[in-house]
Amino acid sequence: MTKSDSIEPILREAGLRPTRQRMAIGRLLFGGEDRHLTAEQLHAEVTAEGEHVSLATVYNTLHQFRRAGLLRELAIDSNKTYFDTNTSNHNHYLLEPEGELMDIPSDTISIDGLPEPPKGMRISHIDVVVRLVRDEDGTA
Repeated sequence: MTKSDSIEPILREAGLRPTRQRMAIGRLLFGGEDRHLTAEQLHAEVTAEGEHVSLATVYNTLHQFRRAGLLRELAIDSNKTYFDTNTSNHNHYLLEPEGELMDIPSDTISIDGLPEPPKGMRISHIDVVVRLVRDEDGTA
């Protein structure tokens, strides 16, 4: 089975037509390990693969994938948004200033004392981002 063969069913099951652009982006996102990427990083990867896809198309496709439940969107600050292929409820380390996201093992964090949500609402998930910097001596 080729990477293309494994991406097409994912898109169809999510209700998305497997266009050339979606297939190219899907291969990079879902063809291996879970990933944390910005649209700009993904655009650079798609372009390096020889695909002619605009940055706007990458953004549109990422948002389509998010709405279909294939990605999580993580707004880290006002000018940086990551897309995570692991859609489970989990938390992240952010290595500053590199901007690299890493999953926090779910068994190593607990959250207590959450407020009761307003009537008619429920908590869908909690995003915790623990920001890291390297020690002065270069060790992490």
